[in-house]
Amino acid sequence: MGTMRWMENDAENDAARNSIDPEIEAYLDRTREARHASYLEFLRIPSISSLPEHAPDVRRAARWIAAELTRIGFEGVEVAETAGHPVVYADWLHAPGAPTVLVYCHYDVQPVDPIEAWETAPFDPFIRDGRVVGRGAADDKGQLHLHLQAAEALFATRGRLPLNVRILFEGEEEITSISLAPWLEANRERLAADAVIISDTGFFEGNLPALTVALRGNLYTQIDVTGSPVDLHSGGFGGGVENPANALAGIISQLKDRDGRVTIPGFYDEVIEPTRQERFEISCLPFDEDAFRAEIGVRALSPERGWTALECRAVRPTLDVNGLWGGFQGDGQKTIIPASAHAKVSCRLVPNQAPDRVFERFRDHVLRIAPPGVTVEVRNLGTALPVRTDTTHPIAQAALAALRAEFGREPLLIRAGGTIGVASMFVSQLGLPLVMLGFTNPDDNAHAPNEFMLLENYERGLRTICRLWDDLGAKSGDRAHDMATAGEAGTAARG
Repeated sequence: MGTMRWMENDAENDAARNSIDPEIEAYLDRTREARHASYLEFLRIPSISSLPEHAPDVRRAARWIAAELTRIGFEGVEVAETAGHPVVYADWLHAPGAPTVLVYCHYDVQPVDPIEAWETAPFDPFIRDGRVVGRGAADDKGQLHLHLQAAEALFATRGRLPLNVRILFEGEEEITSISLAPWLEANRERLAADAVIISDTGFFEGNLPALTVALRGNLYTQIDVTGSPVDLHSGGFGGGVENPANALAGIISQLKDRDGRVTIPGFYDEVIEPTRQERFEISCLPFDEDAFRAEIGVRALSPERGWTALECRAVRPTLDVNGLWGGFQGDGQKTIIPASAHAKVSCRLVPNQAPDRVFERFRDHVLRIAPPGVTVEVRNLGTALPVRTDTTHPIAQAALAALRAEFGREPLLIRAGGTIGVASMFVSQLGLPLVMLGFTNPDDNAHAPNEFMLLENYERGLRTICRLWDDLGAKSGDRAHDMATAGEAGTAARG
């Protein structure tokens, strides 16, 4: 398989692509080294939103972005406070009659564990063999940075943008955007746009260019099982008291059956099953299960019975243990009954599954199956709704055309198994259409050691953005009419 599949016929792709503005291409060619240095500088900031000790680094990353936006030529630049980490806002609104696009990316990143598995320190990024390696290289600092560089190329060569752009870069996406909803509500007017471009998605297997048309929602929970106030000697107390670690293992073993189906009563009650046509479209995607299994390095795939692995990654709900801890974990022996044991469990959700309702059923099921002799607490750590997008929207069509022109092939329409919490907020709170235009290679190791982005994806991604802005600006009259019509139709549909 491998990420370079679509590049095997690179000469043909080059011939198939329409060239972008020669002045922009010349600018990008001569600033390549400085651009890559800036990319690495951004990646060196350890903006881990989930760890309190890195809160100053998250804020430093926000200030770094704000300084870049100001330098490039944006206006109204602000590091805006929230109840948690700040958001960065900016705009440029001097293209009368042209559409207005809101660009969303996030600048916070995941923790780096296990540290020993990295090629180098996670925040000591490097470029080697066509890869940019470092935490955030793909998710999502690389995509944020390519938007900055596309805008800089347009400002530097023309002194203006071909359309109106608002920027919203967030610092809490990796912790379910927990402070963003109130900020969006308070800033509805200045976030007015024809559509949102979200660049936090990627390409299909084999690195095939794609537009994401659906995301699953998410429920993130923690189970805490407590026995005695302190660890107990397993010789003196073993067999006489309930072991919290054993109890937790028993609880987890009863959350799914051997067919991969979640056993929580009511879990599937509101699930909207994909239609026969949707399952057919998924089956037509160029997905090789054996190659996929080999690439990720597992002995076998284990999809839910009756569904393919690709369907289970995109249109089926899931339940997964994300972390387990409790008791002695050092070298050698320590014979104890741990005082407590803990697990983090997440559920990816599909259309019509309400996260809060699923949590209530999950919590009640866990408490019902817990053995006596321990205290069990189940906490809801965060939720996000599933979303689907309208690919007939003019900006979505323009995005597909820009991908087609830059990469020399028809983009795929794919459903992503992941979650972007803010996506549903843009729809439910602001009523904005979504276009999920991302550029990362599918084997980017996001959330894992040695996260990387192919430099080719980054470079062509920023050129795709330049094409898209030019296309939308060049057809501003027609686009404005089309988008107004699309917006009215969308409002009617939501109503």
